[in-house]
Amino acid sequence: ALQNKVVGLYFSAGWCSPCRDFTPLLCDFYTELLEETEPPAPFEVVFISSDHSAEEMVGYMRAMHGDWLALPFHDPYKHDLKKKYNITAIPKLVIVKQTGEVITDKGRKQIRDQGLSCFRNWLEGADIFQNFSS
Repeated sequence: ALQNKVVGLYFSAGWCSPCRDFTPLLCDFYTELLEETEPPAPFEVVFISSDHSAEEMVGYMRAMHGDWLALPFHDPYKHDLKKKYNITAIPKLVIVKQTGEVITDKGRKQIRDQGLSCFRNWLEGADIFQNFSS
């Protein structure tokens, strides 16, 4: 599902009000890139939950962003990812190549400041060869 895509690792939780403020912006960004461009942009979001329970995570996902991929709540890999990408606060959107190499750890700020135009920069940094125009 992540092959030949720019991947946004989204560290977030339902109890976090800055997360609840940013998530709708990320949803709109995702929808515009995947549903309103031809061909759909090579972009995928993976939600990595900091919720307190699997039930909270599922509720937050259903309410806010049902279409994204997500690491299962009990997957120990999420702790490895938080360590690898130095996640000390949420929400955090880390944009990575399919190799896991960071394109930017300022995805949230770039979406807020630049809107869809930031995707082209991510794409250039991702070494993905595809005819994409926004």
